[in-house]
Formats: sequence, structure tokens, C-alpha cells
Amino acid sequence: MAIVSIPSSFPTITHSSFHLPKRKRFSGMAFANLSSETSLGVKVTEGNGKLPKVVLSSVDGSEAEIYLFGDCVTSWKVANGKDLLFVRPDAIFDGKKPISGGIPHCFPQFGPGAIQQHGFARNMNWSIADSESVEGNPIITLELKDDPYSRSMWDFSFKALYKVILNANSLSTVLTVTNTDNRPFSFSSALHTYFRASITGVSVKGLNGCKTLNKDPDPKNPLESIENRDAITFPGFVDCVYLDAPNDIQLENGLGDVISIRNQNWSDAVLWNPNKTMEQCYRDFVCVENAQIQEVQLEPKQTWTSEQHLRLSALVEVE
Repeated sequence: MAIVSIPSSFPTITHSSFHLPKRKRFSGMAFANLSSETSLGVKVTEGNGKLPKVVLSSVDGSEAEIYLFGDCVTSWKVANGKDLLFVRPDAIFDGKKPISGGIPHCFPQFGPGAIQQHGFARNMNWSIADSESVEGNPIITLELKDDPYSRSMWDFSFKALYKVILNANSLSTVLTVTNTDNRPFSFSSALHTYFRASITGVSVKGLNGCKTLNKDPDPKNPLESIENRDAITFPGFVDCVYLDAPNDIQLENGLGDVISIRNQNWSDAVLWNPNKTMEQCYRDFVCVENAQIQEVQLEPKQTWTSEQHLRLSALVEVE
């Protein structure tokens, strides 16, 4: 096996770089042809359980898949075909239960609380608002608005836009939440990202010095502490929140890959591996999540935006 270094420079992505000419616009879930290409490298097709999904393909050979149900990114493959995300073997694609794996949304609630676990955004159909291709790199924007289902739990009017940008060695997302109600509302959120891994070899760096809320052993009464490790490993069950986390974390996935997890305006991070409580697959993934634990309050017409940039820094190729 040979370790291949990827150039360390991370493309600077700013909000202004996303305001590009639009190629085509789509709304709603009606697709007469589930093999349609909306823009170069952006194709709508049929996925598991006959659910609509979008396949992004870059000119460099990388690929990503996004299910419109839950707006869940379920696959991110780099040019050599290696998938860096993980979908659990118990995942159900029935349009009723949230998809277990990939990058599920937690909105407007992270974790347990007044409404259903992790909110409703991962359990609703999103629509395609826009798609385009820039220099061979596909970009898609999906949209979610309130409906009777969301209002039965959280009685506010809102609009969420989720932009996904695929490049040769990176996958970036931009989440924008707008208060379209005439009253203020508050929410918490997270991207519950499942990375493919060999858990005995996983380490996460960049969180030394953060205040922690450790949910092991009692998730209802997390232990407060300060992280003092340079490299966090996963010898057993891990469910820990890192408050005021830095905007750059490094994941070594135990399979030879190093992934940079950068963010803008996600205030916290969460590490999770269920260990033997999920005997079937815990060895094969780790969750490293960007999160907003403290609730954000938005006044009418205000917006909140956060970005996540995943980049492959190094990988192992089998010779």
C-alpha cells in the first residue's frame, strides 16, 4: 500500500462564490423522468426504495449521492472510487424513517427535546431549488419549507436552503435558515456525519482544550470537563459534545485516509461511536459532527448560515 498526499491547500469558498449564473431551476418533488440531468454532472435518478436521489459527478472522477428524502448525502467517493461516508446496514429507505448514515440533518432540534429526536428535517422531502456546474464541478441547492407535518411539532414558518458543492477531493455544504414567520423562533442544529472507518485506528485531532459535555455514562446528566488529549481515540462507547470547537478538525479514519473537517459558524463538535450497543457495524464508522448546540434565535426575515468543508488530505491506495 502507498500513502498518497493530497495538496494541502484548501480552496477558499466564500458566500459570494456561490452567487453564480443559474442554469436550471426545479421545485417540488414531481419528476416525470427519474433519469433526468438537470445540469452537467447533476443527475436525478431512482435510489434505494425507489426514492429520488441526486448523483453529482465531477470531471475529476469524484461522485456524491443525495437523497431528497431528508436531504441526506449518503455517499462521497473520491476519484479512486473509495467512499469516505458510511451508511449503516440497518438503514431503511422507505420515505418514513430517517436514513441512518451519510450526513443526516438535525433541525430544528439536536438530540432529544420537545419534538422528535433530532427534529424533522431528516424526515421530510426536500425539493431541488437550483443546480449548476462550474468548471466541471457540480453544485446543487435543495430547499425545505414548513408544512402541516412540521407545524404539528414546531409551529413556525421557515425556509432552509442546503447547497452541496463537489470538487475533486472535497465536499462542501452551506446551510441557510430563514425565518419567514412573523414571530421570532429559536433552533439548534447539526450535521450528523458518519465517516467510514476502522474504529480501532481512528483518531480525531484539534479539540484539545475544549470544554466537553460527556454523555457517558448518563446522557441526561453529562459530565463537564476539559479535553486534554491531542488525539482522541475510541476504545469504547463515545458520545461527547465539544463546546466552542475550533473551525478545523482532522480525522484519521483508521483506513489510511486523513480528512480535514472545516467549518464556518458551526459553534460546536460532537464525537459519537455506539461501540457494542450497535454490534453489527460500530467497528466500521465514526461520527464527527459539526453542531450548533446553543439555540440560535432568528427574528422575522433574519437568516443564519453555516458551512462545512470536508477535504481529503491523504489516502492509501492499494498497489
